Amino acid sequence: MPVKQKITEPDGVYFITFTCHQWKPLIELTDGYDLVYNWFDHLKIKGHYIAGYVIMPNHIHALIAFSDTGQSINTIIGNGKRFIAYEIINRVKKQKEVKLLHQLEISVKAKDRERGKRHEIWEDSFDWKECRTNSYMQQKLSYIHRNPCRGKWNLAPAPEDYIHSSAKFYATGEQGIYPVLNYCEPADINLTKPLQNDAESTPSTRPER
Repeated sequence: MPVKQKITEPDGVYFITFTCHQWKPLIELTDGYDLVYNWFDHLKIKGHYIAGYVIMPNHIHALIAFSDTGQSINTIIGNGKRFIAYEIINRVKKQKEVKLLHQLEISVKAKDRERGKRHEIWEDSFDWKECRTNSYMQQKLSYIHRNPCRGKWNLAPAPEDYIHSSAKFYATGEQGIYPVLNYCEPADINLTKPLQNDAESTPSTRPER
């Protein structure tokens, strides 16, 4: 279940999950995996670190070391969700998925519609767990890496064979599609003083339409 409690700390390592509205496989339907990678790029530019992830057809798990950039972690994640949602809607429109687009439109709550929201892409909140120990991070990484091989999914014969995941890196030492930082390394990084490169381009955080 998603939690609505805000993260009050300005930095730290967090296990983050957010899920498509009604568990619809919107990431798979729009081939939106690259949108998540673009968001990861944006986070790196701002001084954050991706230590692990898996992108499933309808949800995302990530282990992220957030630096103190002066912006709350909840806002950072909210902006990421809006950016990905905006691009997912663009792709749904291009695919002329009229029925799906209508479903996403009528799912918007009245109060959100008044604020200009037009489509419901994500569940309202996101799940998070603060990771203070290496053993807890190992537990979360093991959980997310097994995700594609469990239950109904059967997306790969072994965790390291699923390409939209950091499992390959942790199993073999070889980076997969998206390079990650070993989960042990943030302990040696001063997350209160982020390294930024604002000169590089960043993805838009325009409101979802």
